[in-house]
Amino acid sequence: MPTPIFALCDQHVQRSCELDPVSATYRGVAGHFAPGTDYSPDGHAARAELDRDTLRRLAGLTPTGAADRLAADHLRERLEASLAWHELGEPLRSLRAPFGLLSRLRDVVDLMPTGEHDDQWRAVAARIAAVPQMLTGARSSLEVGAGRGLLAARRQAVEAAKQAQRYADDASFQPVVDRYGDGPLRGELAAAAAAAHAGYAETARWLADDYAPRAAEADGVGAERYAVASRLALGAEIDLADAYAWGWAELRRLEREMAAEAERVLPGASIDEAVVHLNETDLLGGVDAYRGWLQDRHDQAIAALDGVHFDIPGPLRTVDVVTLDGSSAGSAYYTAPSEDLRRPGRTWWPVAGRDWFAMWSELTTVFHEGVPGHHLQLGQLLVDGEQLSRFARMSRVSGHSEGWALYAERLADELGWHTTPGSRLGMLKASAMRAARVVIDIGVHLDRPIPAEEADRHSPRWSFQTATEVLRDRGRIAAHRLHPEVVRYCGWPGQATSYKLGERAWLAARDEAKQRLGAGFDRKRWHAAALALGPVGLATLADTLRDVTT
Repeated sequence: MPTPIFALCDQHVQRSCELDPVSATYRGVAGHFAPGTDYSPDGHAARAELDRDTLRRLAGLTPTGAADRLAADHLRERLEASLAWHELGEPLRSLRAPFGLLSRLRDVVDLMPTGEHDDQWRAVAARIAAVPQMLTGARSSLEVGAGRGLLAARRQAVEAAKQAQRYADDASFQPVVDRYGDGPLRGELAAAAAAAHAGYAETARWLADDYAPRAAEADGVGAERYAVASRLALGAEIDLADAYAWGWAELRRLEREMAAEAERVLPGASIDEAVVHLNETDLLGGVDAYRGWLQDRHDQAIAALDGVHFDIPGPLRTVDVVTLDGSSAGSAYYTAPSEDLRRPGRTWWPVAGRDWFAMWSELTTVFHEGVPGHHLQLGQLLVDGEQLSRFARMSRVSGHSEGWALYAERLADELGWHTTPGSRLGMLKASAMRAARVVIDIGVHLDRPIPAEEADRHSPRWSFQTATEVLRDRGRIAAHRLHPEVVRYCGWPGQATSYKLGERAWLAARDEAKQRLGAGFDRKRWHAAALALGPVGLATLADTLRDVTT
């Protein structure tokens, strides 16, 4: 029998899925929900009221033990952060590219169950058919926001318009129709897809012609909005001046380490010369070969970790690798298994029109997105997370999850998995890119001055162009990822900091455990406790880990 707090968490998940069926699909929650989510002002208001009601009910409940306290604390923190976002009017100016509602409505269809049963395909057709209405609701929210002076940035409107037009021009739902084949529902699926493509085209026109001219000029959101966004991403209210200074210092530290590694790649070479050398020599041709290489590396990581550094449950010993030909995403990402584990964990790898792939820089991302990163952490919650509330199993704190995934990259290096200098340089380059994200994100949104020692290399003030140059020159990001990444940071304040600041919190928590436990510290046991913990805000991560590892 669940405790009252666990029961409340379960009720909140169920009701939130009813109000947001698209998110229910992403979470992997099975059930009979409406085909679409209401993204109009009324829909946003209903979800905010659910959060308020759950908090009111939670205030009347007393935890009965440690698990109850953890569940209550996590539920309270996440809902309070979400309500702060609502109360600033953010849903009425929520417009993000390339990872926003436009991509969400397309990508979610690929996560829906399909098979030989027509009822599953009918659900897919209904979801696609709901796209025009969902886009209409989103436009109405932006329109109401504009009337209240709550405006998204013009750059986001322009980029989102281009993205919507690509979905329309590329007939992005047609592969779903083709995957179904020539069965009795093909006509229904095709009609739904045509309507969805028309909905995207209309959204592109409205964003470009009606909304963009009224949108805000500045990319940055300012201190008040950034503080709310940062808390939502990190589960903590942090000293942003300290984080900004630390981000620059960490970037310089990584560059020194990269220079030493570049010497091992090609004696006498600079970092940039070593990168060029690797991009010309460590190549793999063909999408099928690329996918096979990625799948092999996922499988090898699981085999090397299981029973040695982690005990990996059977359902998590496979990760499906998916390559994306038409994605507008700039980087790989992960989707967790469904709640019932019927849908496997998957890593998704944008191809971006490439036929040749530089493999030296890809291995560290396998560890980040797969094992021991996101797949192990998020999948573990679903396999043996009964001691956690359903809300904890279904919710995320970006600083916690992305911090763990970046910690996983560092762990792979500690275990000696980067057996070639090029592979290790790839790991360091990826970490430097995350450090660059910290300074770009905080700098752009808070208009912080660039430090004097960096200003000679860059402009003394931030702009979109400066951010692009810093990410190109200091983050050394692949050319096909550069522009969409900077657009992403501008439209999703706070999230880009969650990787390095989360990693910093995880490493600090592990260092604290090592000092406290001394010879009694066991890395495998500490990892098991960390994974069993569930999502925790960075504000309480170290203290909560201390409680479960004493």
